[in-house]
Amino acid sequence: MSGYAANLADIYQAAARIAPYSHKTPVMTCATLDRLSGKKLYFKCELFQKTGSFKFRGACNAVMQLPEDVARRGVVTHSSGNHAQALALAAKERGIRAYVVMPTTASPVKANAVREYGGEVIECAPTLKARETVAQTVLDETKGTLIPPYDDPRVIAGQGTIALELLESLPELDAIVSPIGGGGLVSGVALAAKEAKPTLKVFGIEPKGADDAARSKSTGRLIPQTSPNTIADGLLTSLGEFTWPVVRDLVAEILTVSDEEIVSAMRLLWERAKLLVEPSGAVSLAGVLSERFRSFDSLRHVAVILSGGNVNLATLPF
Repeated sequence: MSGYAANLADIYQAAARIAPYSHKTPVMTCATLDRLSGKKLYFKCELFQKTGSFKFRGACNAVMQLPEDVARRGVVTHSSGNHAQALALAAKERGIRAYVVMPTTASPVKANAVREYGGEVIECAPTLKARETVAQTVLDETKGTLIPPYDDPRVIAGQGTIALELLESLPELDAIVSPIGGGGLVSGVALAAKEAKPTLKVFGIEPKGADDAARSKSTGRLIPQTSPNTIADGLLTSLGEFTWPVVRDLVAEILTVSDEEIVSAMRLLWERAKLLVEPSGAVSLAGVLSERFRSFDSLRHVAVILSGGNVNLATLPF
Protein backbone atom coordinates (compact mmCIF):
# COMPACT_ATOMS: atom_id res chain seq x y z
CA MET A 1 0.00 0.00 0.00
CA SER A 2 1.45 3.34 -1.03
CA GLY A 3 1.47 6.42 1.14
CA TYR A 4 1.72 4.59 4.48
CA ALA A 5 4.64 3.81 6.77
CA ALA A 6 5.05 0.25 5.45
CA ASN A 7 3.61 -2.17 2.93
CA LEU A 8 3.26 -5.93 2.73
CA ALA A 9 6.69 -6.33 1.12
CA ASP A 10 8.32 -4.37 3.97
CA ILE A 11 6.56 -6.59 6.50
CA TYR A 12 7.67 -9.80 4.78
CA GLN A 13 11.24 -8.45 4.78
CA ALA A 14 10.89 -7.65 8.48
CA ALA A 15 9.72 -11.22 9.14
CA ALA A 16 12.83 -12.62 7.44
CA ARG A 17 15.09 -10.12 9.24
CA ILE A 18 13.85 -10.89 12.76
CA ALA A 19 13.35 -14.65 12.29
CA PRO A 20 16.79 -15.62 13.69
CA TYR A 21 16.13 -13.64 16.88
CA SER A 22 12.39 -13.66 17.65
CA HIS A 23 9.82 -16.31 18.52
CA LYS A 24 6.94 -17.30 16.27
CA THR A 25 4.44 -17.07 19.11
CA PRO A 26 1.74 -19.71 19.69
CA VAL A 27 -1.99 -19.33 19.10
CA MET A 28 -4.15 -20.65 21.94
CA THR A 29 -7.89 -21.30 22.22
CA CYS A 30 -10.29 -21.48 25.18
CA ALA A 31 -13.79 -22.98 24.96
CA THR A 32 -15.03 -20.94 27.94
CA LEU A 33 -14.00 -17.65 26.31
CA ASP A 34 -15.54 -18.76 23.01
CA ARG A 35 -18.81 -19.30 24.84
CA LEU A 36 -18.65 -15.94 26.63
CA SER A 37 -17.89 -14.04 23.43
CA GLY A 38 -20.17 -15.92 21.04
CA LYS A 39 -17.20 -16.22 18.65
CA LYS A 40 -14.41 -18.65 17.85
CA LEU A 41 -11.41 -16.90 19.41
CA TYR A 42 -7.74 -17.45 18.62
CA PHE A 43 -5.35 -15.87 21.12
CA LYS A 44 -2.05 -14.68 19.63
CA CYS A 45 0.23 -15.00 22.64
CA GLU A 46 2.79 -12.21 22.44
CA LEU A 47 3.34 -12.68 26.18
CA PHE A 48 5.58 -15.56 25.01
CA GLN A 49 7.61 -13.29 22.73
CA LYS A 50 11.14 -12.45 23.85
CA THR A 51 11.07 -9.76 26.58
CA GLY A 52 7.43 -10.71 27.24
CA SER A 53 5.76 -8.53 24.63
CA PHE A 54 5.26 -7.89 20.91
CA LYS A 55 7.59 -4.89 21.16
CA PHE A 56 10.64 -7.05 20.46
CA ARG A 57 9.51 -7.52 16.86
CA GLY A 58 9.60 -3.83 15.99
CA ALA A 59 12.72 -3.02 18.00
CA CYS A 60 14.58 -5.95 16.47
CA ASN A 61 13.58 -5.00 12.93
CA ALA A 62 14.78 -1.43 13.48
CA VAL A 63 18.08 -2.37 15.11
CA MET A 64 19.00 -5.04 12.57
CA GLN A 65 18.51 -2.56 9.69
CA LEU A 66 21.11 -0.09 10.94
CA PRO A 67 24.31 0.19 8.85
CA GLU A 68 27.33 -1.09 10.76
CA ASP A 69 28.99 2.32 11.23
CA VAL A 70 25.72 3.77 12.57
CA ALA A 71 24.97 0.80 14.80
CA ARG A 72 28.36 1.06 16.51
CA ARG A 73 27.30 4.36 18.10
CA GLY A 74 24.39 2.62 19.84
CA VAL A 75 20.65 3.18 20.01
CA VAL A 76 18.58 5.48 22.21
CA THR A 77 14.93 5.55 23.25
CA HIS A 78 12.63 6.85 25.95
CA SER A 79 10.12 4.33 27.26
CA SER A 80 8.55 3.38 30.57
CA GLY A 81 8.12 -0.25 29.77
CA ASN A 82 8.05 -2.93 27.13
CA HIS A 83 9.80 -1.06 24.32
CA ALA A 84 12.66 -0.29 26.71
CA GLN A 85 13.23 -3.98 27.36
CA ALA A 86 12.78 -4.88 23.71
CA LEU A 87 15.34 -2.36 22.50
CA ALA A 88 17.86 -3.41 25.16
CA LEU A 89 17.67 -7.04 24.04
CA ALA A 90 17.70 -6.22 20.33
CA ALA A 91 20.82 -4.11 20.87
CA LYS A 92 22.42 -6.94 22.84
CA GLU A 93 21.71 -9.34 19.95
CA ARG A 94 23.40 -6.86 17.58
CA GLY A 95 26.31 -6.37 19.98
CA ILE A 96 25.77 -2.62 20.45
CA ARG A 97 24.89 -0.27 23.31
CA ALA A 98 21.33 0.71 24.23
CA TYR A 99 20.63 3.90 26.20
CA VAL A 100 17.10 3.92 27.65
CA VAL A 101 15.58 7.02 29.22
CA MET A 102 12.96 5.92 31.77
CA PRO A 103 10.79 8.05 34.08
CA THR A 104 11.38 7.63 37.81
CA THR A 105 7.81 6.27 38.05
CA ALA A 106 8.55 3.33 35.72
CA SER A 107 7.97 -0.15 37.09
CA PRO A 108 11.11 -1.35 38.93
CA VAL A 109 10.49 -4.76 37.35
CA LYS A 110 10.78 -3.27 33.86
CA ALA A 111 13.76 -1.04 34.71
CA ASN A 112 15.63 -4.02 36.17
CA ALA A 113 14.83 -6.08 33.09
CA VAL A 114 16.34 -3.38 30.86
CA ARG A 115 19.56 -3.57 32.88
CA GLU A 116 19.55 -7.37 32.78
CA TYR A 117 19.33 -7.23 28.99
CA GLY A 118 22.42 -5.02 28.98
CA GLY A 119 20.74 -1.64 28.51
CA GLU A 120 21.84 1.51 30.32
CA VAL A 121 18.95 3.16 32.18
CA ILE A 122 18.96 6.96 32.44
CA GLU A 123 16.25 8.22 34.79
CA CYS A 124 14.22 11.37 34.22
CA ALA A 125 11.17 13.20 35.58
CA PRO A 126 7.84 11.52 34.75
CA THR A 127 6.76 13.91 31.98
CA LEU A 128 6.90 13.57 28.20
CA LYS A 129 8.89 16.81 27.95
CA ALA A 130 11.51 15.50 30.40
CA ARG A 131 11.75 12.19 28.55
CA GLU A 132 12.25 13.91 25.20
CA THR A 133 14.74 16.44 26.59
CA VAL A 134 16.91 13.84 28.33
CA ALA A 135 16.76 11.54 25.30
CA GLN A 136 17.96 14.39 23.08
CA THR A 137 20.85 15.05 25.46
CA VAL A 138 21.84 11.37 25.29
CA LEU A 139 21.61 11.46 21.49
CA ASP A 140 23.85 14.55 21.36
CA GLU A 141 26.42 12.90 23.64
CA THR A 142 26.48 9.44 22.05
CA LYS A 143 25.66 10.28 18.39
CA GLY A 144 23.45 7.19 18.60
CA THR A 145 20.22 6.49 16.71
CA LEU A 146 16.79 7.16 18.15
CA ILE A 147 14.45 4.16 17.93
CA PRO A 148 10.96 5.41 18.87
CA PRO A 149 8.54 3.06 20.66
CA TYR A 150 5.90 3.02 17.91
CA ASP A 151 5.91 5.95 15.45
CA ASP A 152 8.61 4.62 13.15
CA PRO A 153 8.21 2.75 9.82
CA ARG A 154 10.76 0.07 10.80
CA VAL A 155 9.01 -0.56 14.12
CA ILE A 156 5.56 -0.64 12.48
CA ALA A 157 6.77 -3.16 9.87
CA GLY A 158 8.17 -5.38 12.61
CA GLN A 159 4.87 -5.38 14.51
CA GLY A 160 3.05 -6.28 11.30
CA THR A 161 4.74 -9.69 11.29
CA ILE A 162 2.10 -10.78 13.82
CA ALA A 163 -0.56 -10.59 11.11
CA LEU A 164 1.57 -12.66 8.72
CA GLU A 165 1.89 -15.42 11.32
CA LEU A 166 -1.85 -15.34 12.04
CA LEU A 167 -2.89 -15.57 8.39
CA GLU A 168 -0.36 -18.31 7.71
CA SER A 169 -2.00 -20.58 10.28
CA LEU A 170 -5.58 -19.19 10.22
CA PRO A 171 -6.57 -18.16 6.68
CA GLU A 172 -10.25 -18.34 7.71
CA LEU A 173 -9.99 -15.30 10.03
CA ASP A 174 -12.72 -12.67 9.79
CA ALA A 175 -11.14 -10.16 12.17
CA ILE A 176 -8.04 -9.31 14.20
CA VAL A 177 -8.46 -7.41 17.47
CA SER A 178 -5.53 -5.44 18.89
CA PRO A 179 -4.83 -3.12 21.81
CA ILE A 180 -4.15 0.46 20.75
CA GLY A 181 -1.98 3.04 22.48
CA GLY A 182 0.50 4.78 20.20
CA GLY A 183 -0.77 2.63 17.35
CA GLY A 184 2.40 0.83 16.26
CA LEU A 185 0.91 -2.63 16.75
CA VAL A 186 -2.51 -2.04 15.22
CA SER A 187 -0.95 -0.11 12.30
CA GLY A 188 1.48 -2.88 11.42
CA VAL A 189 -1.25 -5.49 11.73
CA ALA A 190 -3.69 -3.46 9.61
CA LEU A 191 -1.12 -2.78 6.87
CA ALA A 192 -0.27 -6.47 6.59
CA ALA A 193 -3.81 -7.78 6.97
CA LYS A 194 -5.63 -5.41 4.62
CA GLU A 195 -3.13 -6.03 1.81
CA ALA A 196 -2.90 -9.80 2.32
CA LYS A 197 -6.66 -10.31 2.84
CA PRO A 198 -8.70 -7.16 2.05
CA THR A 199 -11.93 -8.56 3.55
CA LEU A 200 -10.30 -8.97 6.97
CA LYS A 201 -11.40 -6.40 9.55
CA VAL A 202 -8.97 -4.98 12.10
CA PHE A 203 -10.26 -3.50 15.36
CA GLY A 204 -8.45 -1.45 17.99
CA ILE A 205 -9.41 -1.62 21.67
CA GLU A 206 -8.59 1.28 23.97
CA PRO A 207 -9.17 2.12 27.65
CA LYS A 208 -11.93 4.66 28.28
CA GLY A 209 -9.45 6.59 30.41
CA ALA A 210 -7.07 6.99 27.47
CA ASP A 211 -9.42 7.22 24.49
CA ASP A 212 -7.61 9.64 22.18
CA ALA A 213 -7.58 7.15 19.29
CA ALA A 214 -11.33 6.54 19.53
CA ARG A 215 -12.00 10.29 19.60
CA SER A 216 -9.57 10.88 16.72
CA LYS A 217 -11.21 8.14 14.66
CA SER A 218 -14.72 9.43 15.26
CA THR A 219 -13.85 13.04 14.32
CA GLY A 220 -11.44 12.26 11.48
CA ARG A 221 -8.66 14.40 12.96
CA LEU A 222 -5.79 13.57 15.27
CA ILE A 223 -6.62 14.46 18.88
CA PRO A 224 -3.62 14.25 21.25
CA GLN A 225 -3.78 12.30 24.49
CA THR A 226 -4.23 14.46 27.61
CA SER A 227 -4.19 13.30 31.24
CA PRO A 228 -4.74 9.58 30.62
CA ASN A 229 -5.94 7.57 33.61
CA THR A 230 -6.07 3.80 33.25
CA ILE A 231 -4.66 0.60 34.71
CA ALA A 232 -3.39 -0.24 31.19
CA ASP A 233 -0.06 1.57 31.57
CA GLY A 234 1.19 0.51 28.15
CA LEU A 235 -1.60 2.40 26.36
CA LEU A 236 -1.07 5.95 27.59
CA THR A 237 0.53 7.45 24.49
CA SER A 238 -0.98 9.42 21.61
CA LEU A 239 -1.14 8.26 18.01
CA GLY A 240 1.72 9.55 15.88
CA GLU A 241 2.58 10.90 12.43
CA PHE A 242 2.94 7.41 10.92
CA THR A 243 0.32 5.51 12.91
CA TRP A 244 -2.61 7.94 12.66
CA PRO A 245 -3.16 7.68 8.87
CA VAL A 246 -3.32 3.88 9.12
CA VAL A 247 -5.77 3.99 12.04
CA ARG A 248 -7.85 6.62 10.23
CA ASP A 249 -8.05 4.71 6.93
CA LEU A 250 -7.62 0.98 7.61
CA VAL A 251 -8.83 0.17 11.14
CA ALA A 252 -12.54 -0.72 11.02
CA GLU A 253 -13.46 0.65 14.44
CA ILE A 254 -12.00 1.49 17.83
CA LEU A 255 -13.91 0.27 20.87
CA THR A 256 -13.31 1.55 24.39
CA VAL A 257 -13.46 -0.48 27.60
CA SER A 258 -13.46 0.45 31.29
CA ASP A 259 -10.71 -0.47 33.73
CA GLU A 260 -13.21 -2.80 35.42
CA GLU A 261 -13.71 -4.64 32.12
CA ILE A 262 -9.95 -4.81 31.60
CA VAL A 263 -9.36 -6.33 35.05
CA SER A 264 -12.18 -8.80 34.50
CA ALA A 265 -10.71 -9.88 31.15
CA MET A 266 -7.26 -10.16 32.67
CA ARG A 267 -8.59 -12.39 35.42
CA LEU A 268 -10.49 -14.56 32.95
CA LEU A 269 -7.32 -15.07 30.93
CA TRP A 270 -5.40 -16.07 34.05
CA GLU A 271 -8.09 -18.35 35.49
CA ARG A 272 -9.67 -19.95 32.42
CA ALA A 273 -6.97 -19.83 29.73
CA LYS A 274 -3.97 -19.99 32.10
CA LEU A 275 -2.39 -17.06 30.27
CA LEU A 276 -0.54 -14.48 32.39
CA VAL A 277 -1.42 -11.28 30.54
CA GLU A 278 -0.82 -7.69 31.64
CA PRO A 279 -3.69 -5.15 31.65
CA SER A 280 -2.60 -3.56 28.35
CA GLY A 281 -2.73 -6.99 26.73
CA ALA A 282 -6.10 -7.91 28.24
CA VAL A 283 -7.89 -4.91 26.70
CA SER A 284 -8.34 -6.82 23.43
CA LEU A 285 -10.33 -9.57 25.16
CA ALA A 286 -12.30 -6.95 27.09
CA GLY A 287 -13.28 -5.43 23.75
CA VAL A 288 -14.28 -8.78 22.26
CA LEU A 289 -16.51 -9.46 25.29
CA SER A 290 -18.27 -6.08 24.93
CA GLU A 291 -21.85 -5.86 23.71
CA ARG A 292 -20.71 -3.80 20.73
CA PHE A 293 -18.34 -6.47 19.46
CA ARG A 294 -20.75 -9.31 20.19
CA SER A 295 -23.24 -7.58 17.85
CA PHE A 296 -21.01 -8.19 14.81
CA ASP A 297 -22.72 -11.43 13.75
CA SER A 298 -20.66 -11.79 10.56
CA LEU A 299 -17.40 -12.02 12.52
CA ARG A 300 -17.10 -15.67 13.50
CA HIS A 301 -13.36 -16.38 13.53
CA VAL A 302 -11.55 -13.70 15.53
CA ALA A 303 -7.85 -13.41 16.42
CA VAL A 304 -7.24 -11.64 19.72
CA ILE A 305 -3.73 -10.24 20.19
CA LEU A 306 -2.53 -10.60 23.78
CA SER A 307 0.24 -8.04 23.46
CA GLY A 308 2.29 -8.75 26.58
CA GLY A 309 2.67 -10.39 29.95
CA ASN A 310 4.99 -8.12 31.93
CA VAL A 311 2.94 -7.94 35.11
CA ASN A 312 4.19 -6.43 38.34
CA LEU A 313 3.07 -9.23 40.63
CA ALA A 314 3.41 -6.98 43.68
CA THR A 315 0.54 -4.76 42.47
CA LEU A 316 -2.05 -7.16 41.11
CA PRO A 317 -5.53 -5.62 40.70
CA PHE A 318 -7.16 -8.73 42.17
